[in-house]
Amino acid sequence: MRTTFMILTLTAAVTSVCAATEIRNFGEPLCDYLEVTPIETIVSDPEAWAGREVRIAGRVSGVCTRKGCWVDLASAEDATLRVKVDDDVIVFPQDVEGCEAVAEGEVEILDMDRDGYEAWLRHVAQETGTEFDPASVGEPPYRVVRLRGRGIEVHGP
Repeated sequence: MRTTFMILTLTAAVTSVCAATEIRNFGEPLCDYLEVTPIETIVSDPEAWAGREVRIAGRVSGVCTRKGCWVDLASAEDATLRVKVDDDVIVFPQDVEGCEAVAEGEVEILDMDRDGYEAWLRHVAQETGTEFDPASVGEPPYRVVRLRGRGIEVHGP
């Protein structure tokens, strides 16, 4: 009886370790030649990175609740970069939130006028289920820095 209990306990422990290290791939396979660029480096000077192909890594801190068309990756220092993919081409499930991930794609800057930026913020509020605050529009420049994702590897459930 005691041996059976120990075997079951060991099996459960091994199963949970395997589940925690599962890797799920979305989109294209990641390249072997790209090194990780810290998210802070990109968001602190986006002009230097615009149009460049990069690899970033972090914790999935948000997932699109409507079409699964984006994830936010946060670094250990809480810098965040959205990884946006084409709607219905790659779909991220909600259970990737909280997992570690590595993503590759092109850094893009979307410059907008005030009305366009306000519409974008309203859209994001709807996707995240939060109330839109017009005061959040702020002052120019109105821009969004994100990664146009082509591939992402999620480590976890």
